[in-house]
Amino acid sequence: MRIFITEDYKDMSRKAAEMVAWEIKNKPNLVLGLATGSTPLGMYGELVEMYKKGIIDFSNVVSFNLDEYIGLPADHEQSYHYYMHKNFFDHINIKPENIHIPDGCAEDLEEECEKYEEAIREAGGIDLQILGLGVNGHIGFNEPDTNIDTKTHVVQLAKETIEANKRFFHSADEVPRRAITMGIGTIMKAKKIILLASGENKAKAIRETIKGYLTTNVPSTVLALHPDVTLVIDRKAASLIEEEERNYSLRL
Repeated sequence: MRIFITEDYKDMSRKAAEMVAWEIKNKPNLVLGLATGSTPLGMYGELVEMYKKGIIDFSNVVSFNLDEYIGLPADHEQSYHYYMHKNFFDHINIKPENIHIPDGCAEDLEEECEKYEEAIREAGGIDLQILGLGVNGHIGFNEPDTNIDTKTHVVQLAKETIEANKRFFHSADEVPRRAITMGIGTIMKAKKIILLASGENKAKAIRETIKGYLTTNVPSTVLALHPDVTLVIDRKAASLIEEEERNYSLRL
């Protein structure tokens, strides 16, 4: 596991975008797993600017999003379909047929999960997966639990997640209680993973992620088992990392 500690959110976003751009340049038909939420917004902005400057081409990139709320139509302002198009897809040259996001309004949610897994397999698997990190250590919407599903599945959102996401809605009551998410096994099959974290509220989860103890109570700890994981975090998110661990990290 590699750790890049950046000065602030802007530097974290720039570094992450540079890493994604490098992967696309080396494999123009990259299968790219994407995250939502506030953390990757800066990275998406940097990638859009790279595209506008002719530095990067998304025409052959295939994307798979981690998750989607259940019950929100694609045109709802808080759906992840809407988020991705507003903040990224509408500003680059990715082909519509190459965009994949779970359908949270599907009549048969279990079938939707199976179809999503099959689409990932048919694409040859995910080359690079971008992850955010929940305050409780969730990745995707894989919440702390005694058991964690390995494949794309329907999940009940934890209270901490609802509380963290209520800022995007008028109230906590409006936050959907369920979502479709890639499972831990699906995420771990990605050839490379980049996890982003920013802010003091993520510091505890980062400490738990890297200290080496595997537990379903902190789903992100499973990343220690992956052969190619890079954490790109700012100084505030790194504030609880022990000095010994900092000495092994790469600072920008």
